[in-house]
Amino acid sequence: MITYKKLTENELDTFISMRISQLREEGATEDIDLVPALQDYYKKHMGDGTFVSWLAMDGDEIVGTSGMSFVERPPYFSCPSGRIGILSSMYTDPGHRRMGIARELLSRVVEEARVYGCGLVQITASDMGVLLYTDFGFKKNGNYMQYKF
Repeated sequence: MITYKKLTENELDTFISMRISQLREEGATEDIDLVPALQDYYKKHMGDGTFVSWLAMDGDEIVGTSGMSFVERPPYFSCPSGRIGILSSMYTDPGHRRMGIARELLSRVVEEARVYGCGLVQITASDMGVLLYTDFGFKKNGNYMQYKF
């Protein structure tokens, strides 16, 4: 049975290794050790409330991740709050795909962005993710897929 929980520092090492797996799967070129920078980022932004993640758990094993970073820009007409959610770290273990896990994780982090006061959520979607985001209600906007509240 899959359960869901918010990321804490206890799961951070596993979360980071899954993030790196995701980047590799998407074809990223590795020319640096990204782990220290990711640790710094997540600790800082989890601490100040500008990053939140929900995890999918199969027992004690993390089988799916999500992430939402909150940024603020000057307000504009389509986003008068200026607050934007940047979606990242959407990853499901290959053995657990096609079970609705990514959609549940997406629902949870999009709700976090709504509660935070974001006017929209953006993601640069992988080819594999486009269908999930389109089905959820995201619309293509230039280089981004975005979901408006």
